[in-house]
Amino acid sequence: MAASQSEKKVVVIGIDDREASTYAIRWTLDHFFPSPIFKLVLVHSRPAASSAVGFTGPSAGEIFSILDSDLQKTATKVIDSAKQLCIEKSVHDAALEVVEGDPRNVLCMAVEKYHAAILVVGSHGRGALKRVVLGSVSDFCAHHANCTVMIVKKPKIKP
Repeated sequence: MAASQSEKKVVVIGIDDREASTYAIRWTLDHFFPSPIFKLVLVHSRPAASSAVGFTGPSAGEIFSILDSDLQKTATKVIDSAKQLCIEKSVHDAALEVVEGDPRNVLCMAVEKYHAAILVVGSHGRGALKRVVLGSVSDFCAHHANCTVMIVKKPKIKP
């Protein structure tokens, strides 16, 4: 018996413009969506242009505008790519959204907003030192999201 739309558990996938994200979407669609028992929500965290511009002066406004436009183009590309992957896997009712902010906080808030049962994030395969220095979205979400967090890692191809 198929679950109705209101009874479906929610899977949130954090997406960006990296290969690890695309792999996480494909993996999730292949493993959870042959039989649509879940509602799918794909969330892209778009950094605020103001957080990337670290200076002031007469040209800061112009740079801010250019950067904001570039961030919007990237977000559109990410959403369009995710939408295409969903269509290829016959998932036509996925919700896609772009939220401005730090991806760690954006994904944890999406879990709360959608009452997600599972949060899926891709792994970039960074070493422990890089994760400590740069911060890891998956590590943060594993400790702070109020649901199961699945970290999807693309297998390394051995020569």
